[in-house]
Amino acid sequence: MAHVLQKIIVMGLGYIGLPTASMLATKGHSVLGVDVNKGAVDTINSGRIHIIEPDLDVLVRSAVNSGNLKASLTPEEGDTFIIAVPTPFKEEGGNPKAPDLSYVEAATKAITPFLREGNLVILESTSPVGTTEFIEKTIVEARPELQGKVHAAHCPERVLPGHILRELVDNDRIIGGTSKAAVAKARELYKTFCNGAILETDSRTAELSKLVENSFRDVNIAFANELSLVCDHLGVNVWETIALANRHPRVNILQPGPGVGGHCIAVDPWFIVSSAPVQSRLIKTAREVNDAKPQWVIERVKAKAERFKSPVIGCLGLTFKANIDDLRESPSLDIVRDLIAENVGQVLACDPNVAADKIDIPLHDLKHVMKNADILLLLVDHEEFKAIDREAIKDKIVIDTRGIWR
Repeated sequence: MAHVLQKIIVMGLGYIGLPTASMLATKGHSVLGVDVNKGAVDTINSGRIHIIEPDLDVLVRSAVNSGNLKASLTPEEGDTFIIAVPTPFKEEGGNPKAPDLSYVEAATKAITPFLREGNLVILESTSPVGTTEFIEKTIVEARPELQGKVHAAHCPERVLPGHILRELVDNDRIIGGTSKAAVAKARELYKTFCNGAILETDSRTAELSKLVENSFRDVNIAFANELSLVCDHLGVNVWETIALANRHPRVNILQPGPGVGGHCIAVDPWFIVSSAPVQSRLIKTAREVNDAKPQWVIERVKAKAERFKSPVIGCLGLTFKANIDDLRESPSLDIVRDLIAENVGQVLACDPNVAADKIDIPLHDLKHVMKNADILLLLVDHEEFKAIDREAIKDKIVIDTRGIWR
């Protein structure tokens, strides 16, 4: 059966909004992407991209050239409105990790004047339980005549940076509506490009399910990170310990690192803690373990730096994970900034995936860092760093937080 083509407004053209808008446009929908960043809007309208994601440039160029994708600073009328804006932290009531829904609220208020009966509003942003209902309430307060006539659903993104386009199509998708009609409308839209299963539920369950997915990962990473502290204290190689333990058929310990970053795993567990602080003790403790890991790395660097009168510290990697340019909530970036701020030594930062104009830290090429560093701090396991000849590091002090030189 042929799908009904729609006019779709996508609010937010970042790592989720732009791939989603482009994918919908290539399926024949008329898509208007909206962003507050004029530079991003102009870049997209020229058929180029302002973020790095494999094959996204080809998709955007195709979508723009087809005439189905346009970008703008302001929304307009449509059939479906997708909100894909950030949900960061804010300080509230002594809680520095309270969810900040100001971007979601601003996007909702921006589209409200353009809504009409029968429209569907989809929240893709990962959000605390109750946010979809909050969107619906915000709309009705401004437009009471739309009570029960505009549908709202939460369809959380479930994609991995570096593999977004493939996972947009192949991954199963949760659709949670505030009504059965909202679920049915959202299902119809996502089936135009999603080959994975469509899993239907209510909006609150969908919101919590996404938070639980990332909290599960965070708790398991915290176990690995805590294990790295235990092994260091006992003088045992953590990488060998994990490799041996994982030979048990029912054990699968993850790999430790310098902390946990990204817009999901480092953020979403706090949304659960904020909503249910008494009931989420394990989730909170895991977050605290992972949040404390960067300082532990810094202390190790300081201890090694004491051996030198004027230490040169080569910091390899700034992004929150390997082979991407995403710096959001990156523990590696925090570590490098703190080393510079505390004047531990001369810091030479290197990241082949980060453009110099995207960051306020001077970047150095890998050859320069390898030649001049007394201490090599490996923070991100980019492919370029995995290819470093072991002979080149044999005379240096190496702190490998990713285990690629173990």
